[in-house]
Amino acid sequence: MSIMKYLAFKDVKSLLNSPKKIVIIPHYNPDGDAIGSALGLYHYFIQKKHKTSIIVPNDYPKFLKWLTGTSVIINFESDVEKAKQILFSADLIFTVDFNALHRIGDMKSILESNTAPKIMIDHHQQPEDYAAYMYSDVEMGSTSEMIYHFINRIGDSDLLNKSIAEALYTGIVTDTASFRFPKTTPTTHNVVAKLMNCGINHSEIHNKIYDSNSFDRIKLLGIALNNLKIITQHNAAYITLSQSELDSCNYQKGDTEGLVNYGLSIKGIKLAAIFIENKSEGIVKISFRSKGNFDVNKFSRHHFNGGGHKNAAGGKSDLSLEKIVSKFEFLLNDNGTSLSK
Repeated sequence: MSIMKYLAFKDVKSLLNSPKKIVIIPHYNPDGDAIGSALGLYHYFIQKKHKTSIIVPNDYPKFLKWLTGTSVIINFESDVEKAKQILFSADLIFTVDFNALHRIGDMKSILESNTAPKIMIDHHQQPEDYAAYMYSDVEMGSTSEMIYHFINRIGDSDLLNKSIAEALYTGIVTDTASFRFPKTTPTTHNVVAKLMNCGINHSEIHNKIYDSNSFDRIKLLGIALNNLKIITQHNAAYITLSQSELDSCNYQKGDTEGLVNYGLSIKGIKLAAIFIENKSEGIVKISFRSKGNFDVNKFSRHHFNGGGHKNAAGGKSDLSLEKIVSKFEFLLNDNGTSLSK
């Protein structure tokens, strides 16, 4: 189940030959790649005369809401009944940037009972077998890059336009950390060149994503860096943010995006983590980043109810902030030798 077979592309192309009611769903707490891939598909499908809806499990960061088409996105948390009506009248359901139904929160049971054919497009490891058609490629740096290849393999590259290109570029640039992650390939840059030929302004997109910080977010960055701890013997670093610290900076969704990378940017650090307390959900949210051979996907799956990629993963815990940090430090003492290689 690694990469969708060619015949499946032909089958999906056949499904899309006549107008359909299509729903596109990204994962819970959608990031740039989730929103970018969903909107890229949306702008493609509406050109094919499909009646298309995007339903997000919950809200997403403000720095993505400038993208064309975000006004049509339905938030399941705030509009449950409308979302349910659309889902149960769907002819096709596309799930993007996730490969396990628990990644969509309260929408999980609805999708499990929905009989519409599901098509997964995703680049995370160990996909579940819930979709009728699966395009899964763990070597891809972003789902948004996969959407470009999907449109191309369907034979509709002539339908690429500025709206699709802006959405896909946003997804690619955010999920590759501005082309820094190892899975950024020559093909990735070739795809970006094609997107730029659609008339996008890459500098303006970058500014909207990364250079529109509020004063409160800069204050939060200062607190995060002040909380940064280094565990020298294990080449590891971590940041903690308590709920009270978030509240003191008027935290908004997306304000902690990318903070984990500050730890990984320190010379000699091979594993970085950030632990963010969320009192309303009763959990601590965790992000991991690594360099080299330390597999944070396995580490998170085994110990922190999460997963993702070899060098970038997330997790969560219902332990207190203090206890989850203690657990992390204990695990490093058990596994730390692998970080020093």
